[in-house]
Amino acid sequence: MKALTSALVLAFCFALTACNTFQGVGQDIQKAGEKIEDAAKKK
Repeated sequence: MKALTSALVLAFCFALTACNTFQGVGQDIQKAGEKIEDAAKKK
């Protein structure tokens, strides 16, 4: 369980550094939400 938690935290940190800013994080989350929404509409 600790290994899984550590892996998730590490992945989250890499994702944050890829965005460079908190605004970038918000935009990435918004885009992900739009893709999920589009996928739901197709079904």
